[in-house]
Amino acid sequence: MIIRDQIERVVSAALHEAQASGALPPAHWEGGGSVERPQKAEHGDFASSLPLRLARQMRMSPMAIAERIAEQAPAREPVSRVWTAPPGFVNFELDRGWLASQVDAIREAGAGFGEIEAGDGVRAQVEFVSVNPTGPVHAGHARGAVVGSALANILEAAGFDVQREYYVNDAGSQMEAFNVSLLARYLQLFGVDAEIPEDGYQGSYMADLAEEIRQEVGDEFVSMAAESAAARIGEIGLRRMIEMIREDMRSLNVEYDRWFSERSLFDGGQYHRVLDLLREGELLVERGGATWFLSSALGDDEDKVIVRKTGAPTYFATDVAYHYNKFFEREFDRVIDVLGADHQGHVRFMKAFTSALNVDADRLDLLIYQLVTLKRGSETVRLSKRTGNIVTLRELVEEIGPDACRFFFLSKAPGSQMDLDLELAKRESEDNPVFYIQYAHARIAGILREARERGIDFEDGGVSLLTHDAELELIRRMTQLPEVIGMIAESLEPQALPHYALDLAKSFHPFYQQCRVVSQDPNDLALTKARLKLVDAVRVVFARCLSLMGMSAPERM
Repeated sequence: MIIRDQIERVVSAALHEAQASGALPPAHWEGGGSVERPQKAEHGDFASSLPLRLARQMRMSPMAIAERIAEQAPAREPVSRVWTAPPGFVNFELDRGWLASQVDAIREAGAGFGEIEAGDGVRAQVEFVSVNPTGPVHAGHARGAVVGSALANILEAAGFDVQREYYVNDAGSQMEAFNVSLLARYLQLFGVDAEIPEDGYQGSYMADLAEEIRQEVGDEFVSMAAESAAARIGEIGLRRMIEMIREDMRSLNVEYDRWFSERSLFDGGQYHRVLDLLREGELLVERGGATWFLSSALGDDEDKVIVRKTGAPTYFATDVAYHYNKFFEREFDRVIDVLGADHQGHVRFMKAFTSALNVDADRLDLLIYQLVTLKRGSETVRLSKRTGNIVTLRELVEEIGPDACRFFFLSKAPGSQMDLDLELAKRESEDNPVFYIQYAHARIAGILREARERGIDFEDGGVSLLTHDAELELIRRMTQLPEVIGMIAESLEPQALPHYALDLAKSFHPFYQQCRVVSQDPNDLALTKARLKLVDAVRVVFARCLSLMGMSAPERM
């Protein structure tokens, strides 16, 4: 259970008791959001600002309201003390014995520690990356992959029924250009003078792909009619590109539950169905031979072309069909699209579209992540060492590893631009937060190994012996994880998790310096057992954080 929510209920009950007794007048308050963690330790573990919010309605001073609420808030588990502070706060201190008991609770929860029921089984879909299968995934896409996969992990921990999805753009003009470009590269291998179209794909990876296909099918497509050959070789190329993207994602510890084909929107009729719905709602109009969606009438900046003069659908058309499929055919309760910065203008359009279908706009979240600048110290890295082109995701992972990629991409708010220092990401020092956190987990694993080697069984350890300030501060930090998970599930701000993991490490290392865990003195065996329980609980929380972030939890470093 989230402790802050427990304190919130204590405050709410105390307010109602004070009003029922006549100590406080009636006032409207919907509840929630009034309890926070104070920045200063002397203000307790939690503080409620409710008196400040009710002062105007009640026509009383905030301090007077705070005193009435405090009188009705009993100091019982998990709270040991309740008091007031100017200008109108009610402060709460957690019971030290209750805090110590959380060590056993965390160990019992194990890998499930931090799980809450905020989602209550709500079906949520997280779609992320979804780059066209016409080229390799570049380093910038890694940020979307990390944000999307971590959010999905955290939403599951918060009680949502989550599906991770990759939308495969396997239809439209881009795929046609890919097919023709690949055929040209293939024919060139047989000495045919074939040109890549102006809007085609020039990258060296296309030559490599063509060679792979030549080895697979020989000269099968050389004498075939161009249109048929482009379609056939395009299918093989598409399959290989998708597999390459899968491997790239796996290298970053990213897996998907479904790879959704754009073509299926046409084969399954969703594209025409959604156009019919928009026409019935008088939201489509013909202008200059093209079909426009009147999205400006629903809050968008301007109307959007849905169908070109040629009859070909635009990106907007397939996207509305795709989201129709999400909300009405697969019946997701909540949809989260993780999109790159180039989709910023897409937000209002999609909100307008959901309104057109009478879908609550709050059920759709479009999370935009900004660009990433790669650096080596102060030097900006723009090109690949290998090909001279843009740095690929695979090259980035090969250089700094998946754990560093995931931590650094998660550590900044998705909406902020970020610099990734490749040298820092590889550094094995306290300056590197990835090393600092994982080293804490490895250090704990070493302590537990030492205990096993010495034959110390600490299952009967008494946690009531954990009274040192550094021990209790560490426990306080551990109990915050469910709260962090709940906050991220509500706000979709995953950067809170790496920050929390770093704070936990900052609490653990001082504890390690101040409190010897495995004592050499046999008279200290009881305290040794209690502290072994504590570090085992910390191991559980570190492992949980690292797992949610998609990172490894090393036993040795």
